[in-house]
Parts: sequence; structure tokens; C-alpha cells
Amino acid sequence: MEEPEKLPWYALYVHSRAEKKVHEQLLKLGYESYLPLIVKMKKWSDRMKKVEEPLFKSYLFVRADERWYFKVLEIPGVTRFVSFNKHFVVVPENQIIAIKKYCDDYVEDEAEVDETELHEGQLVRITAGPMIGLTGRLAPIKNKKRLVVYIESVGKYLPINIARTKVEAVY
Repeated sequence: MEEPEKLPWYALYVHSRAEKKVHEQLLKLGYESYLPLIVKMKKWSDRMKKVEEPLFKSYLFVRADERWYFKVLEIPGVTRFVSFNKHFVVVPENQIIAIKKYCDDYVEDEAEVDETELHEGQLVRITAGPMIGLTGRLAPIKNKKRLVVYIESVGKYLPINIARTKVEAVY
């Protein structure tokens, strides 16, 4: 017996710092929602603490039918569905899977320095890890160990902070 076709994933743009509340509300209302989270160390004046932060600030993903558009928009904190040319942008399942793998494998401050020359705006391909095979443009290099690669997804470029050793130039 064939598995029923799943609804597509859409990206939602939400108010700043409302990602977790919107995600919880979507789940409570019966929607399949995905909020990519990573664990980072944060420093307060008196201590260091691990905190979960959204991978993409002000974005989360929902598996829905376009008929539910207004119901989803009524959720406090939801601003809009990400769209392009007045059509909702469908996020391919393989990109959701890659983002999930990236979040599962995320380790802050990993990587050794690789002296291969890369420059801002250069097209690069991810060569290792959960996002292997995705391509994007190199943003300004934060330091010699880590890069910011912009991956065109959900109709927008979303920054991915990645180890230098996990990308190669595309010629």
C-alpha cells in the first residue's frame, strides 16, 4: 500500500524572538512544525550557560495546505508566509532533512584552519556534514576558521555558519 502524499513545507516569517512560542502554538493546533534549534554557549556577567537558539532568526517551517493560510496567520507572532511573486515558497523535503541533520551535528567552534584562498561572493559547495552537496555564495569571512555561506532556500538567502574545512570552491 502506498504512503499518502505528505503536505509541503512552507517557511513562516515570525516576530523577532517569537519562534518558540509560534512553534508551540502550531503543534498545539495540530500542525506539523519544525523550528531548527542549535545549542550555543552564552555569557552573562556571572556565568556561562548553554542555550537553544533558532538557526534562522524569525523563521520556522510548517507543513500545511494553502487553505490553512488565514488560520496560521491568526497565530500570535506570525507575520507572513515567505512568498515569491505572490506564491508561497515550498521548501523541498531534502532541504528540511539537511537542516535537521545540520542541527543534530552542530558543534560550536569546530574546525582547523585551512589556508586555501577563498573570497567573498565566491560560489562554494559544502563537502562534508549533513548539508553535503548544497552550494551557496561565500559571505564575508568571520575568521580564518569559520565561514558564512548563504544558501538560497525558501526564496531567500539564509546564512549558514560552517567550518572552512567543510567547503570547497566551485569553478
